[in-house]
Amino acid sequence: MKNFTDFGLHPDLLRGVADLGFSRATPIQADAIPPALEGKDVLACAMTGSGKTAAFLLPIMQRLLDRPRGKTRVLILTPTRELAAQIAEHLEGLAQHTGITGAAIFGGVAIGPQERAFRAGVDILIATPGRLLDHFQHPYAKLDELEVLVLDEADRMLDMGFLPDVRRVLSHLPARPCQTLFFSATLPPPIVALSQEMLDRPVSINVERKSAPATGITQALYPVAEDLKPYLLLELLRRGEFKNVLVFTRTKHRTNRLAEFLTSQGVACDRLHGNRSQAQRTDALARFKDGSLPVLVATDIAARGIDVEALSHVVNFDVPNLPEDYIHRVGRTARAEAEGDAFTFVSPQEEGDLAAIERAVGKRLPRRQVEGFDYSLKPTERFEIPIGERIAAIRARKAEERARAKAKAERKSQNQAQERARLEEKSRSKGDRQPAPQRSAQGGQPGGGPSQRPGQPQQRSGQPQQRSGKPAHQHRQGGQGGGGRQQSARPGKSGGGSGGGPSNAARPWFLPESQARAPQPPAEPSGTVTDRERKIAQTFAPRPGKIKS
Repeated sequence: MKNFTDFGLHPDLLRGVADLGFSRATPIQADAIPPALEGKDVLACAMTGSGKTAAFLLPIMQRLLDRPRGKTRVLILTPTRELAAQIAEHLEGLAQHTGITGAAIFGGVAIGPQERAFRAGVDILIATPGRLLDHFQHPYAKLDELEVLVLDEADRMLDMGFLPDVRRVLSHLPARPCQTLFFSATLPPPIVALSQEMLDRPVSINVERKSAPATGITQALYPVAEDLKPYLLLELLRRGEFKNVLVFTRTKHRTNRLAEFLTSQGVACDRLHGNRSQAQRTDALARFKDGSLPVLVATDIAARGIDVEALSHVVNFDVPNLPEDYIHRVGRTARAEAEGDAFTFVSPQEEGDLAAIERAVGKRLPRRQVEGFDYSLKPTERFEIPIGERIAAIRARKAEERARAKAKAERKSQNQAQERARLEEKSRSKGDRQPAPQRSAQGGQPGGGPSQRPGQPQQRSGQPQQRSGKPAHQHRQGGQGGGGRQQSARPGKSGGGSGGGPSNAARPWFLPESQARAPQPPAEPSGTVTDRERKIAQTFAPRPGKIKS
């Protein structure tokens, strides 16, 4: 093991290393820092918690000290947001006495500060592939000056579904960065072959070494029935042997169920998985790190890159499917040559996965039993509902929702039909109450009005005709000698007789009976000289002596 002063690092970097409490380099740092300082590609396999982050950050920062600022020259790709945030935190500590800048780029948070980091040209970007590809859709996200590419947790990046995203990211970079560094706790042979295609004559470190947990971890197995796992964990927590514990489960559903169970039993805990918002994940992890939260239940999202100082215990509530995941999980404890315990609960159904893990670590793990725990306990309720039953319940709920929606639509349609029938019945009843209109003696319109003129618009049924804005029932009366004459609402003569008498039409339907006009005296017979005609004749008669021959 070497001192950091033996690497020829800049004094400002050494000050940052001392501030973080590092004095001597770990084996992976001693092997990886010299070739990285020389600018060579590196493919390194190192145990979790062995100091990989400083092994690539220190050579990179040494390279950037003499470079002008304002251009992004380093890109570090990570599989999870938590790992990106942790690397950014380490970078801030190591660069506090230098002018080197960095930013973390990942989803679940506001994109504005990340855009400003691109535009400002921070020296180092630490990013997850998905959010980085989102930024690459905009013109400001250019990495034309990139010199160094780092893939941390390379096996996860390349083997667990990130390869398509990684290749899309590489298409936005220069043809080949000046230097590429691969660091991971596990490097299966297929991943080694693929990484070598992307590296140029890399320096391989511990590639042939079999993956194994850190030496300071005490491993043990607890055989227990599947439905008794929550009660066994609760028993261990109540005995006070755990200072702080990180509990790993297989699925998000089991994470939620276990956190709810522990909370109902008075245990302060929180959960961490991919369905939680970034704010919830950050808050849970921060409280767990500062000691205010003693129990954190998580999926494998927390198995990559979570660095919790002095974590005393890791519990595998479920046996992981892959030996590599087991190594990453238990590597959360005993970090930086510390000591810790890693316990695994094993049900009879998980013996096959356990055998693969024991082959990977090269030894048979010890079995333990908890004295005083009732292994014959019969739980009153199931911890987890089988996936088949959950799917059946979801389908039944969806079918019930569809049935309710269909019944609601049928009720709505029935109500609309009833409303239409009611309106039609009301319209017919109103028509039955109206008396049939009578025609005038002259054959005009019903009610004694004149016939419709050709070319005039047809009046709406049941509404009075109007003239100059007045209703048709307002009439002018005139004449002398009691011979009143009724005028129509429209120009023209009424349907009355030649003597100017009133029409014999019935009362208009729109006037109440109380307002009906009193019957008029019948017109004088034809041939009788009226007073009015006699007076007119006398007025225009020639005077005697005025007639000219």
